[in-house]
Amino acid sequence: MKYIAPLLLLLALCAARPCAAQISIDEVNAEEETVSFRDKLKSTAVDVDYFNRAKYRAERAAIRKERNYLEIGSSLQGTLSSYNDPWIAVSGGDNSIALMATLYLRHTFTKNLFSISTTVDAMFGYNRMKVETTGADGSTSSSGVWFKNQDEFAISVAPSFKMAKNWSYGSIFKFRSQFANGYRSRTQQTSSDLKSTFMSPGYLDVSFGITYKSPKPKFPISVNLSPLALSAVFVENAAIRRNQVTDDNKLGWEAYGLAYIDKTSKYEGGSSIQLDFDRTFGRNGFLRYRTTLFSFYGWISDIGAKNKISDYSEWKVAYDRWNNDETYPGYKDPKYKPVLPVHPTVRWENTIEIKATKFIATTLSFQLYYNRAQNVDVQTQTLLSVGLSYTFKNK
Repeated sequence: MKYIAPLLLLLALCAARPCAAQISIDEVNAEEETVSFRDKLKSTAVDVDYFNRAKYRAERAAIRKERNYLEIGSSLQGTLSSYNDPWIAVSGGDNSIALMATLYLRHTFTKNLFSISTTVDAMFGYNRMKVETTGADGSTSSSGVWFKNQDEFAISVAPSFKMAKNWSYGSIFKFRSQFANGYRSRTQQTSSDLKSTFMSPGYLDVSFGITYKSPKPKFPISVNLSPLALSAVFVENAAIRRNQVTDDNKLGWEAYGLAYIDKTSKYEGGSSIQLDFDRTFGRNGFLRYRTTLFSFYGWISDIGAKNKISDYSEWKVAYDRWNNDETYPGYKDPKYKPVLPVHPTVRWENTIEIKATKFIATTLSFQLYYNRAQNVDVQTQTLLSVGLSYTFKNK
């Protein structure tokens, strides 16, 4: 039995044969199709640069400098004369002090076709001189008295839009007044002698029109033509309106052209013209000349005025009768007051500045003013000063 299992295994091995199988695959004809892949993720370019705050500030500063022009000029002049008593007794003389300060500011902002220019011009001066006064008992005394000799400031704002190469349209707003009280003289400085103060008088000029600016650097003239303009005068201080402010005993309300004593302002409509010129000469700009000529004519106010008398002599006679003759029709009635037609007002300002050094300059200024309401004659003023001066420009 033990030989049966090996014998069966041997017979099985001998009876084993190779086996084979065949598999056939049918031919498949697949159609060709174009396959496109769609990327649903948005690609974003990644820059290696990062935000630089210092660079941003520098760029903004460059833009501001390009759009803005700023100029500030100031000066201080003064003189002092002092003598002791022995000198005065032998050679004479008078102790005096004179101080004057000026300020000029100009700022222009430009963006595309729009620009706005702001100008501030101020002048203020005081002097102190010895004045002899006589008392009620006939005795005389000498004392130093302060008295202002220069006092005025003007602010001008001019927005405009450029419509051609050298032409623009816009408006000009200009206001003028003074800082401190002004009196008739050094020995007359009481409330009854007050003749000017802030807003008494004050002047406002508003104009709408077109402006031409010369493109030539050697002739930088600017001409503003305003078919429609407004001129206003303000005298807010009641004492000044009632005081005598001129040598011919003309009261303040009349001297400044108001209709009657309780009226605080006057408005006139008409047309105006303004010419501006500002140029420096020399390589270092040692010489500078600035001038402004402004004229206003209130033709609109003349059309609506009543009781007009063109001739000044006839108007003066009629006004004196209206003011003093109780039998005159409409005696002191503002409705019947004789009116002198409005005459053109002219204001011409000139400034010549000569710089010896960066901080020392000589200034010569000349002003001409004509206002028929204040004076039938032309008013002029000339000032020559030497002192410290400094001008700052951002470009």
